[in-house]
Order: sequence, then structure tokens, then C-alpha cells
Amino acid sequence: MRGSKANPLLCQTRHIALALVLIAAVCAVQLYAMPRGERHESRHEIDQLEDQWRDAILKGNTAAMDTLLADDYVAITANGMLQSKAQTLTSLRAGMVHFTALDLIDRKVRFYGATALVTSLAQVSGKNGESDISGNYRYTRVYVRDEQGKWKIVSFEVSRIRDTGERK
Repeated sequence: MRGSKANPLLCQTRHIALALVLIAAVCAVQLYAMPRGERHESRHEIDQLEDQWRDAILKGNTAAMDTLLADDYVAITANGMLQSKAQTLTSLRAGMVHFTALDLIDRKVRFYGATALVTSLAQVSGKNGESDISGNYRYTRVYVRDEQGKWKIVSFEVSRIRDTGERK
């Protein structure tokens, strides 16, 4: 039966293991933490890209949209359909969805390393074919820095905000 004294080698090993865990945790936080100046600059870049996206949608500018979207971009539309980059550009080129107004408010941008998460409220006036799509929508857009250091949109999801009493 062992005495009440702990094995000094075992205690030292535990302290080293604990120190390594703490160092790993600090390193992980540092990997995902963005310095304040860089965060401010990146926030400005994302705001500009959000404005470019809005202008591209309003003007049907497929060249600008092609530059904004990553090759593996995927969207989840308000009706729950998946849409690739190619499908998004084809839809924009064909004018299937036409916006007459698109105001973005209540924008929030959060950073996670080389990823930016944008949430916002979009006040929309427009048509999808013959259907009126005017109303308020919440969306989430995800940007990731590519190998050249440029932000690209990799994901987008939008949900319609139903007015009380509005049919589903």
C-alpha cells in the first residue's frame, strides 16, 4: 500500500503535461485572435465587399459577382434550394430575380481567423419571375481569405421574415 506522499516523478510529469495543455490553449487562442488594427482593416474590407455584392445584385453585374464568389460557393435560398456559383451567375445573367431596391441594415461582422461571418437585415423590393419577393429577409454570408489574401464569399443563407398574419 502506498503512503500519503505522491511520487515526485509523477507530480513533475503532471505539471509538465498541464503546462503543455495551457501553452496549447494560449497558442490556439492566438491563432484565432486577430489584432485590433487588422480587425478594423478587415471590417472595412468586408463592408466594401457587402456594398459590391449589393450593387452587383441590383445591376445584374455577373462579372463583379464572379469575382466575389469562391469557386466552391454554395447558397441556400429563401425557399430552401441549394445554389452553386454557376447557378447563381446563370440566374443573375438571365434576370430571373430582379431587385428594384435592396437596403442592408443591422449588419454585424465577426471574425474567426481567416473567416468572416456577416449577418444583416435586407429590405427588398423585387420579383422572382412573376412572383413578388418584396419584404424583409435575414441573411448570413460567410467570407474566407483565399491564398492570395482576398476575401471570397463561400456561403450564403437567407430567410424571409414573415409579417404577422402573412400566409406561409
